[in-house]
Amino acid sequence: MSLVVYLAAVVFGMTSVLLFRRPRTAVRDPLALSTCVAIVLGALVFVCAAPATLRTVNELTGVTNFGAPLTYGMLSAYSCAVLVLLINWRGGPRPVVRRAVLRSMAAYGVLVTAIVVLFLLADADTERLTDLDTYYAGTPFMREMILLYLLGHSAAMLVMCAVCVKWSREVGGLLRVGLRLILLGALLDLVGFQVTKYTAVVARWTGHDLDFLSTSVAPPMASLAALVCSVGFALPRLLPSVLAHWRGLDDYRRLGPLWSLVKSVSTAPRQPSVRWRLPRARLQWREVSIHDALLTLAPYFDHRVREGAREAALRAGRSPHEARLAAEAAMLTDAARRATAHEEPPDATGSYRLHATEVPGASGLVELSQALHRLPGRAGAPGGPDPSALTEPEEPHVA
Repeated sequence: MSLVVYLAAVVFGMTSVLLFRRPRTAVRDPLALSTCVAIVLGALVFVCAAPATLRTVNELTGVTNFGAPLTYGMLSAYSCAVLVLLINWRGGPRPVVRRAVLRSMAAYGVLVTAIVVLFLLADADTERLTDLDTYYAGTPFMREMILLYLLGHSAAMLVMCAVCVKWSREVGGLLRVGLRLILLGALLDLVGFQVTKYTAVVARWTGHDLDFLSTSVAPPMASLAALVCSVGFALPRLLPSVLAHWRGLDDYRRLGPLWSLVKSVSTAPRQPSVRWRLPRARLQWREVSIHDALLTLAPYFDHRVREGAREAALRAGRSPHEARLAAEAAMLTDAARRATAHEEPPDATGSYRLHATEVPGASGLVELSQALHRLPGRAGAPGGPDPSALTEPEEPHVA
């Protein structure tokens, strides 16, 4: 059982590390900070609840069952952190948000204090690592302590359910998906963990033995519920960044033909250890280097090559935009060949702005790169086929 609980704690910790990947920025962002605090406290709850941890804590402190108030206090702090996270996520005027956060912290601070005081007043000399809730269900002060931590956690989950249901009607997209996952996790916690705990405790009061609900059913359901909630909290914050990096990696690869053509003339400084950088950083470096190379090649642009290739593309049935891209690809290939061979710039030069430089981002460069990829003979590198062959086909000789 301890291994499963520790595994859940590790998953929580990894999620927190991903969300807290920029510590300086996250500390100044109440939403990021409260998200990380809630997930870290959830991980600590699992660590504290593991039988191996409970035994170690009891031995180190010399107090029998000292792990119980520690775990229950940590669970109450996690419940408070979840409420604070929802408050920050919902947003609003800062004074209103601050007052709501302080009230939640004050209420659960009183609850944690009450849990500790009740434990000190109780007679709990028999160490119980897995069934403390049911074993001491009828013991004075321990009974109240158990009910208090369960009620405090139930209140937080009920509030979370109400907020998620109400808010999910007002938002869409990933935020709605995240809210529904949080709602699912809260319902799993309410039904799978809390109802089973309440049932097992009440059964003890009435002289029945349903301890398996508390010892065998509740812990895995609590782990599943907490993991689902953590995914719901993290998904709206992490997925957009993951998708952006995925698109950046795709664009980086699709710029390959263009980069292969112009990299020999780029004067941009090399980026160290590019393989270990995030895809968006790699894409940005490649964009800058390509733009630098295009400026270097601009004097070698031969507009006769471009116009000939454009006319040929139009006659082949391409759209004006596709014809322009094909013509610019042919002209760029010719310019790269001339620059690599150290030839003189052509006479037919003049100011011309490539489509790739007219649109923001990498989309224009990607289109140009793919146009290069589609050129007959794969004219994607200096020394490829002569771009002039892409202009006007020769008339067949008639004898």
